[in-house]
Amino acid sequence: MAGHYGVAVVPTRVRKPRDKAKVEGGVLIVERWILAALRHRQHFSLGQLNATIRELLEKLNSRPFRKLPGCRLDHFKQLDQPVLQPLPAEPYVYAEWKKARVHIDYHVAIDGHYYSVPYTLIKKEVEVRITHNTIECFHRGNRIASHRRSDQKGRHSTIAAHMPESHRQAGEWTPERLTAWAAKTGPATEKLIRTALGARKHPQQAYRSCLGILRLGQSYGEARLERACQRALMLGSCRYKSIESILKHRLDEQPLEEQQELALPDTHDNIRGPAYYH
Repeated sequence: MAGHYGVAVVPTRVRKPRDKAKVEGGVLIVERWILAALRHRQHFSLGQLNATIRELLEKLNSRPFRKLPGCRLDHFKQLDQPVLQPLPAEPYVYAEWKKARVHIDYHVAIDGHYYSVPYTLIKKEVEVRITHNTIECFHRGNRIASHRRSDQKGRHSTIAAHMPESHRQAGEWTPERLTAWAAKTGPATEKLIRTALGARKHPQQAYRSCLGILRLGQSYGEARLERACQRALMLGSCRYKSIESILKHRLDEQPLEEQQELALPDTHDNIRGPAYYH
């Protein structure tokens, strides 16, 4: 921020109050000549209060020094005003930096949202600059991607130019390889992976979730994963979190119950019928 506005920050030493005597003295003067003068006055709007403070501030700055010639306004015009510079055209933007590794779907995860980078950087580490409105990715000092920041968790911001040719190559992985891996676990797992891949505009956006689902078989066993996928398909949820929750709470060990459609009664006190609206 100091570099953006062209100023220097010179902090005081720890436990050395004399280093900032001028600053503390200025605060004390303002408290005495402005805040103290306002303590018995009543204002009914912020604009009215600011106008009163402005009058008291001009009076304070024009008040002659006791031991020095002139006043604060004179010193400002002689010392400070001649070296003042105009503000930058753009205000300072606060940013945070973090390192992220590019996943096989050529996206990086920032606060639960996925932002694309050129697919040639798969498995490489990039630096991410995070501001209130933008996400910028850098590799070896060069900016390689810029996105508008999104607060939609689990969604993707993908630039077409970042994708490999024909959207078919993404490192070593392809939709066919994922479904082939899923088929080794069982038909329900294969169907769920196909459904997850088909639900995205670009299948590569589902790679991260699909890999996570398939790796659950290493932790819980392929038999349990297959049953969990059966239940997830019945519930219509193919998300990683849903399947993980089924396995974590051992819902896959409970028998599947077919959903029965509830039949509404023909007559009931709370059912008005079509004749009511004529």
